[in-house]
Amino acid sequence: MKIIPWDLGAIPSRFFLFGEAAWYTVQITGLGVLLGLVIGLVVALGRLSSNKPLSSISRAYIFLIRGTPLLVQLFIVYYGLTSIVTIAPIPSAVIALGVHNGAYIAEIFRGSIQSIHYGQMEAARSLGMPKGKAMRRIILPQAFKRAVPSLGNQLIIALKDSSLASTIAVPELMLRGRQMGSSTFMYMEMFIIVGIWYLLMTSVLSYVIHRIETRLKVSDRD
Repeated sequence: MKIIPWDLGAIPSRFFLFGEAAWYTVQITGLGVLLGLVIGLVVALGRLSSNKPLSSISRAYIFLIRGTPLLVQLFIVYYGLTSIVTIAPIPSAVIALGVHNGAYIAEIFRGSIQSIHYGQMEAARSLGMPKGKAMRRIILPQAFKRAVPSLGNQLIIALKDSSLASTIAVPELMLRGRQMGSSTFMYMEMFIIVGIWYLLMTSVLSYVIHRIETRLKVSDRD
C-alpha cells in the first residue's frame, strides 16, 4: 500500500477558502450564545425563585440538558421537530446551541447571584425598593461582572461545539473541511486548516475576554 505524504504546501494556498465557513461558525456561535444568555438568565432566576413549580421546572431543564449530549439535542431539533415544523439547518443549530448553553449559563448566573452577599438585598428592601428592582439595579450588575470569566470560557466551548453543526449540513468549518478533503483527497491538510482557524478564533476570544476582565478589575478599584 502506497503512503501518500502530506502536502503541507497546500495549507497556505487553501487557507482563505475557509473564510466563509469560518464566518458561518462565528454566526451560529454568537447567536447560539446570545440565545443561551437569555435562556440562562431566565432559568437561573427561576431556579432561585421561591415559587416551587417554577424552581422545579428550572431544575429539570438543567438536569435534562446537562445530562444529554449536544449532538442528540441537535438531532432532536433538526430531525425530531420536522413532524411539527420544518426548521432549516442554521436556525436548528442556533436553537440547539442556545438551549444547550442556556443550561450551563444558568448555573453560572445562579452561582454569581448567590455569591452576592444577601445583606445587599436586605438593605435595598429596607429602603423600600421592590425585590425585582433591587435584583435588576443592585444584584444582577454585580453578578454579571463576576460571571464574565466563566461566561468567557463557555463562549469558547460553544465555539468549538459548533463543529457538530456540520452533521446537519450547516456550511461551517468542519463541513467545509470534509468537503475539501473529499474533493482533493488531502484530508489531513484540510483538517489542519480547520484546526488553525479554530485556534485563531479562540485566541482572539481569549484575548478579548482577558481585556474585559482587566477593565472590570480596574473599575472595581476606582
